[in-house]
Amino acid sequence: MNSEQSTLNNQLLSLLQLAFAPVGAYSYSEGIESLVETGVIDSEITLRNWLENSLQFGAVRVEAAVVVRALRAAQIGDLTALNYWNAWATATKETEELRLQSWQMGRTLVRLLLDLREAKLSCRQSPVASGLTTSVKDLVEFGGNQCNFAIGFGIAAATWQIEEEAAVLGYLYSWAANLASAGVKLIPLGQTAGQQLLLDLQSQISCTAQEVLKLEDDELGSCSWGLGLASMAHETQYTRLFRS
Repeated sequence: MNSEQSTLNNQLLSLLQLAFAPVGAYSYSEGIESLVETGVIDSEITLRNWLENSLQFGAVRVEAAVVVRALRAAQIGDLTALNYWNAWATATKETEELRLQSWQMGRTLVRLLLDLREAKLSCRQSPVASGLTTSVKDLVEFGGNQCNFAIGFGIAAATWQIEEEAAVLGYLYSWAANLASAGVKLIPLGQTAGQQLLLDLQSQISCTAQEVLKLEDDELGSCSWGLGLASMAHETQYTRLFRS
């Protein structure tokens, strides 16, 4: 295997590790639980429609766009831009539940990234060399504010030299996989139905990724009032499987 192929393989493995990093995403349903409770989502079809609409018009598009901006800022060590987009990402969260979810997952990812970095340095092994001009520690401690998950994801992607398109695809797929899993538990659906759902979403995930990469800063926006209402309802739902 030549060095170029080896580098590509390592980057692919790093993307897979990042997309499925243990950050606690499995404990959140992003409103799916309250939608199942009220009967808005009651089948594979209605869940697929919700996720497709979210990919086309919802908040996850904006989050993926923030990933791109965080990745670019981390690559050049622009702490001012990282701080700006982190504050911007916090301001776009419509409910306390969604904001706390993003902070908790971001905090966990940052801690994991630092721990992995220290482990690599201690054993002098780094399968994917970092090309960053600013230390990972400085990047993740910018501004002293809570780090949103999209920001942490972008920093991790830059650290592991994952390309923008691949990072966005990984972010969108991990989001879809988590909510598909929530639907499997809540509706409930069989595991095969859940996997079929993810296959059905592949085309939309790819299309959304391409659109996100072309968005200018003043084009960032979403139609996510349904998510906001579902999240608010979940905050006070009497019985819950998922974290609020």
